[in-house]
Amino acid sequence: MTMAFEGAADTRLVEGVRRELRSSAYPEKAPVMQAYMKSEMPFYGVQRPAVQRICRRVFTERRLPDRDSWEATVRLLWDGAERREERYCAIKLTGHRFYRDLQDPSTVPLYDHMVTTGAWWDFTDEIATRRVGPLVRAYPGSMVPVLIAWARDQDMWRRRTAILAQLRSAEQTDVRLLRAVIEPNLPDPQFFIRKSIGWALRHYARTDPDWVRAYVEEHADAMSSLSRREASKYL
Repeated sequence: MTMAFEGAADTRLVEGVRRELRSSAYPEKAPVMQAYMKSEMPFYGVQRPAVQRICRRVFTERRLPDRDSWEATVRLLWDGAERREERYCAIKLTGHRFYRDLQDPSTVPLYDHMVTTGAWWDFTDEIATRRVGPLVRAYPGSMVPVLIAWARDQDMWRRRTAILAQLRSAEQTDVRLLRAVIEPNLPDPQFFIRKSIGWALRHYARTDPDWVRAYVEEHADAMSSLSRREASKYL
């Protein structure tokens, strides 16, 4: 199959995603979805299961030939998005099974771009837990310094990504890293940071409740009530 590129990007794949989303749109649902997400970017009104089916179909039909093409196509779909579901598809493309061998620290600038330009929890949390987190587990030597730097960054969404990256790590959680990304953010008044601290601790409590209980007690004076409440949910 002949592929059309803009630079290295497969413009046919991008147009295929957009065409499928338009044909599956429910305009009456779009304002409700936009209001729920508090999004400036509008929706097509395509719900998650349909988005997933569209991605599987289009991505399987048009396999990208190399890393440059994959990243350029992700960026074209992401940066050119006019509806929020297009960005959901861009995230799905980053994790598609065809490109699993491309998941290494060289993808960090791409995920950083998506986190900082997306700048909202629905994008950040998926990227943090399903893209950055696996990189931390696979490449700790390269990724731990990145997360420590992000945890002190001015950008709130980088900080949230750093805090949530180990959410799925369970017994592989690096507790020294967990401390290092949480503690600079304990004084932060932002809801999304306080919630992420509690959420990260709550998930690790499933693996080591004693550690989390001791950590919450140790930082009781510095930790917000929201973070404490979330962290203690399974204790």
